Amino acid sequence: MQDFYDNWDTQALYQSEVDECYTCDEQSPVPDAGILCGPTLRLIGVDYEHNLYRGSMLLVCRKIDAPSVSFVAGPSNGELASGNMNHGHFNKTMFYVEDGIEFYRYTIQFPMEDYEQLIKYTINGEDKPHYRFYIPSQTTNFNTISHSCNGFSLSVDTTKFHGSMWFDILNKHAKTHYHVMLGGGDQIYSDGVNIFCKGFQDWLKEKNPATKYRSHLTSELRTELDQFYLKEYLEWYGYGYWKGSTPKSKTTQKCFPIAMATIPSINIWDDHDIIDGFGSYSHSFQMNEVFRGLGKAAYKYYMLFQHHVSIEEKGPYLEDPSWLLGHQDGDYIGEKSHSVFTRLGPSNAMLGLDCRTERELKQIVSWKTYDIIFKRLEKEVAKRPIDHLMVMLGVPIAYPRLVWLEWIFSSRFLAPLKYLARKGVIAHGLVNSFNGDVELLDDLNDHWCARHHKKERNYLVAKLQDFGAKYGTRVTILSGDVHLACVGRFRSKLHSHHVGGSKQDEVKKVLNEPEKDLRLMFNIISSAVVNTPPPNGMAALLQKRSGVHHFDHETDEDVVPLFKTDVDGSHRAHGSFMNRRNWSDLIPIENILAHDYLRNLYQISEGDACFSGLVTSQGLAKLEEEAPHSGKEKQDVTYPITAKGLIATIHAEKDSLAKNSQTEAYAVVIPELQTTQNNLSHTGIKHINMSA
Repeated sequence: MQDFYDNWDTQALYQSEVDECYTCDEQSPVPDAGILCGPTLRLIGVDYEHNLYRGSMLLVCRKIDAPSVSFVAGPSNGELASGNMNHGHFNKTMFYVEDGIEFYRYTIQFPMEDYEQLIKYTINGEDKPHYRFYIPSQTTNFNTISHSCNGFSLSVDTTKFHGSMWFDILNKHAKTHYHVMLGGGDQIYSDGVNIFCKGFQDWLKEKNPATKYRSHLTSELRTELDQFYLKEYLEWYGYGYWKGSTPKSKTTQKCFPIAMATIPSINIWDDHDIIDGFGSYSHSFQMNEVFRGLGKAAYKYYMLFQHHVSIEEKGPYLEDPSWLLGHQDGDYIGEKSHSVFTRLGPSNAMLGLDCRTERELKQIVSWKTYDIIFKRLEKEVAKRPIDHLMVMLGVPIAYPRLVWLEWIFSSRFLAPLKYLARKGVIAHGLVNSFNGDVELLDDLNDHWCARHHKKERNYLVAKLQDFGAKYGTRVTILSGDVHLACVGRFRSKLHSHHVGGSKQDEVKKVLNEPEKDLRLMFNIISSAVVNTPPPNGMAALLQKRSGVHHFDHETDEDVVPLFKTDVDGSHRAHGSFMNRRNWSDLIPIENILAHDYLRNLYQISEGDACFSGLVTSQGLAKLEEEAPHSGKEKQDVTYPITAKGLIATIHAEKDSLAKNSQTEAYAVVIPELQTTQNNLSHTGIKHINMSA
């Protein structure tokens, strides 16, 4: 093994990988023998009661003996004593076999130390620069990445994107040391099942609705579906290879599997991990045997590749303490939902909510599953306080309403047009090939603000507010799905009247003491890390729909004007929405202040009040001392730099044609919650009885 403390210059190492992003041919890169996929790293959980870091590594192999994985662990800081080095092997389990392809899970367990650890590993004696990962000290909260939409839609012209956000992630990781990646859904785009799986394609082409709905899942089609998802994962997770529906819809994102080998991940899933819109079509359609069989096949390989367990294993699949299992099997998957909870440091934690396994047209998560989830959170916070809870929801929950489009697309007045479109007479692409609804309706039905989900959405937001207020926990929601970046926000109501009166004093308090705002909750929306962003017109439409909404009589929701400056320094008219490819990170302020690179990037000190926006060469913009908010600046407010806070940064692509893959950083400070209160009032909340 090369010197333990070598410098890792990813810009020099992997520039050639980015240069080859769009030079792939039509041949699958999966070899006939050897390691077909991996290594990929997963963080299972961190147990601070027993001072134990738990993870796993996946290797998928064919026609070779089980690989041996050895490691060397030591302090990440070369100035520390080299006597702390630890050598060993990761124990392996062959936990699944299919058609001669063997899945090996390697157990990663380390005690937490009083220093950040660097773990370097070799596979059958082979050492690569990215065969390494970092474990923070037992007193340090994790540096965290959040990303989503890791793939292209079927018809995207990928030649318009010469860079790779994964290359940017690797370059930032070499300087920052990210400890975990939170995948917010659509880690793989499997919509090609309706093109490259002939049996499923034949079923889609059936014109007689009665015949289509009554079709049975044959053993041949079940095998074909399995083979499709297995091949998709081997190519994408193994080599970053993907192809869509046109000659220009293909790519090889080689930096993606490299990142998976060097930053442990925790994932939830969304519809494209299965097929576009799965769970948001009519109940009668989705109960069809063929469509349910597709969902079950996607779930099987999602668990294998993204969670390193087989649905046939009782222990790892059902009994690991990191799981929050749903109350009962989802109707269309036939398995329990698998939400995830773990600590991400001594005072930070994350909840990854499985919003797809139980999803139906009028349900995202069942009420009884919510009961299980919040009882677990109560149990966890009773063991050890939580300063920050990051909640992963695939679809944004604080986002402009588009209910008016739902009503148009579902109107009976469109029935004649939909009929003609299904017959191919007009408007090819107006309706989907599943149940003949308008193509965009499933996307709208997916949203928390859709009319079918308003009741559930408001219930979840109120429950998270109540939990945070009761225990002094700042809740931050992480979402993706929409292919652009923004930051939604809930906060205490800012009254518009009574200037000079007591209400105006309340407004000033909310603006000047956000660390005491019990209702403050951000929704960091970072999407897409790979897929194409929407046009400027969509960002402009969302800007027009992004005014202040009243969640209840005491809570407003809006969107933070984070992107008033574009990546080239020009002014942006739609300053709350960035339609460029992006990814985000959330870094504890304590870690920033103790780290040369991060401290120089943000240029902050404790006590600063920082605006949200572009991180320039002078760092974050700060409020002048002795200049508190008057109550007039109700959107562009500042947040304080305190020891227990976080900074959430969205890294937006500067130029999609540039192979150096550079980004600009846009940051918002997330203060901790410095007060508590039982039984927040939700008077005036719409669509929900809080006793539900």
